[in-house]
Amino acid sequence: MKSAVIMMQQFKKIMKKIGIIILAAGESKRMGQPKQLLDIDGESLLRRTAKVALATGLEPVVMVVGANKPQIIPEIADLPLTIIDNSMWRTGMASSVKMGMAALWMNNKNIDAVLMLVCDQPFLTVGILNKIIAQYQAQSPKIVACQYAGQVGVPALFDRTMFDTLLSLTGDKGAKPVLMSHLEDTHLVDFENGIVDLDTIEDYEKSKKRGNTSAFG
Repeated sequence: MKSAVIMMQQFKKIMKKIGIIILAAGESKRMGQPKQLLDIDGESLLRRTAKVALATGLEPVVMVVGANKPQIIPEIADLPLTIIDNSMWRTGMASSVKMGMAALWMNNKNIDAVLMLVCDQPFLTVGILNKIIAQYQAQSPKIVACQYAGQVGVPALFDRTMFDTLLSLTGDKGAKPVLMSHLEDTHLVDFENGIVDLDTIEDYEKSKKRGNTSAFG
């Protein structure tokens, strides 16, 4: 028993420390209502995404909010995550990336990587995130991202060697330019339903016709 405990302690020492940032500060202008509050299998898309992130066991989990904050925060106020208010959300997604990075770094100087999520992918699962995490722990690439319908995108994990690049982002581009300019450094995980993101009511209605997918399967 003692040797098993020692082995577990040694295993934990070699595991890289990964934090999660959930970007949820957007206005949802095209949707006409906060997409974060759309109902997915009986709970809000925002809460579902937060619970998927927490189910990985990674910590800390940071959620960046901004627009529609009074309606959004009550959805996740009882969950064990750090909520960051981005008062500059109107300047674009890059400001949320920077705010999330700052929150992670402030109390976690030993963080090795950050896993970046958005809150408009209704078919996100713990299984997808665990595949990303496993790739990183096994091979330590600079980036692990998802591929769907010929695209490369989020969820995406960035090694700390990419932190300065993330912090140099401006405007409403998010992490996409970093992915596209470092494809040779990126390992890919298949996420077929990642192509479904909810920007309009039509997107939402189409997503419901695809049926339900367990977030924790």
